[in-house]
Amino acid sequence: MMVPAAAVKELRQRTGAGMMDCKKALVEAEGNLEQASEFLRKAGQAKANKRASRVAAEGRIVVSSDFTVGRHVIVEVNSETDFVAKDDNFGKFSEHIGQCILTDMPGDMDALMEINVSGNTLEVTRQALVAKMGENISVRRFDILESNKIVGSYVHMARIGVLIEINGGDEILAQDLAMHAAATSPHYVSIADIAEGVVNKEREILTAQAEKEDKPAHIVEKIVEGRLRKYLNEITLVGQPFVKDPDKTVGTLLSEAGASVIRFLRYEVGEGIQKKQDDFAQEV
Repeated sequence: MMVPAAAVKELRQRTGAGMMDCKKALVEAEGNLEQASEFLRKAGQAKANKRASRVAAEGRIVVSSDFTVGRHVIVEVNSETDFVAKDDNFGKFSEHIGQCILTDMPGDMDALMEINVSGNTLEVTRQALVAKMGENISVRRFDILESNKIVGSYVHMARIGVLIEINGGDEILAQDLAMHAAATSPHYVSIADIAEGVVNKEREILTAQAEKEDKPAHIVEKIVEGRLRKYLNEITLVGQPFVKDPDKTVGTLLSEAGASVIRFLRYEVGEGIQKKQDDFAQEV
């Protein structure tokens, strides 16, 4: 059958699918827009299921805030390639996810993807985006931080995002600390937050290394404790040199401001995901 160009245009506006896909759907549906939309949704789900096993280790970090209620959200949305991660459609979807979390406060990922917006769940919207972009796209994780304290946030190149909650100080300090955490990737706020088992394990490793240096036992003990203290400072926020003034630690900065860090959340795109390594030489 002949498909009117106006119908193809309208279906594209409704679904975001490609022109040829819209034309095919309208032929299958004998010109019925609703049935054609349903056809494209089913096709999108099939493509999404087929691509679900492909590694999505690129993407974006989004931070959304509603300061009127003291609610803040950080979320990671993944794609297979950096090219798609920089696409406007992917960016809008990622921001949309952040806003939905902020508004609906889902308890887990399943609840998030079942949120209905304008007649479609977020899962259906995701599947449609997979069909349009031709890549596996997934919402990997999110956290919600609710606080009546000062919360700072920072997002670097959409690849690293930080939320940090402080007691005392001001918004400028919180912003600086969020930027610092983005740059230095601390694992803990302070040494007090590190489990005793983690500290003891590191002490064992450092002791084994120091014992190979043929020094007296009392010297080895001092060397180990010095190196352990240096290592623990490197992985804790308050022990690190402040990036904007390396002559002072973050702990000193906080002390001068009469402030303390309650907690922070730091996301980096793809962290912990094992990326596929293509060996082109072996393939040839």
